[in-house]
Amino acid sequence: MNHGGSGRRRVLVVWVVLAALIAGIASLEYRNRSRIPEGAAEKIHGAEGSRMLLPAPVEELGAIELVREGTLHRFERDASGAWFYHGLHASAQPAHAHQTDPAQAQIIEKAFAALGRTRMERQFKLDVQATSYGLSSPQMIILVYGKANPMPLAQFAVGDVAPDKYSRYVLPVGGAHVVTIADYQITNLLDLIRAVGGSSTPLRGIEIEKRR
Repeated sequence: MNHGGSGRRRVLVVWVVLAALIAGIASLEYRNRSRIPEGAAEKIHGAEGSRMLLPAPVEELGAIELVREGTLHRFERDASGAWFYHGLHASAQPAHAHQTDPAQAQIIEKAFAALGRTRMERQFKLDVQATSYGLSSPQMIILVYGKANPMPLAQFAVGDVAPDKYSRYVLPVGGAHVVTIADYQITNLLDLIRAVGGSSTPLRGIEIEKRR
């Protein structure tokens, strides 16, 4: 297995996403905040998932990548469907096999199950001159992949916590609006990175459907 080439391709994908994000932000115009139109959303996602953030159920995803502070964290499914943490490998690192750790797989599964229930709350047009959303320098990039598909189904840039302290600004890359989601969903992903990425910060319990 050529992990060096794979790693370089993933880094290239990150740069492409960031370039697309910058281009998207530069093309957007400001508009007052409004609720997401239910009818328009249902045309895209269907009645049941009209406000869901992800473009497909988690069960249909093959990989998720989280880019945080310049580091790409990749999570994949093995042949049985269990999640494992892949990460990136240096080009000089020899080929190796991945073995799924059952305890780690449960942590990843729990975090992504919660992410799969994420709903869009409010919708905004982006003012390219404003910094209120924190998207000029995203705190995280999320890429989601279908099974056996090297191209991401969707990419999201994560901005600041909203003034209500319960919501987080997120820009679906390539879309025309910024949306808010529950901030604890991003907290869950940060805790997941700390849990599997070698940080000494302890993992907090994954929060499920907690609101004010």
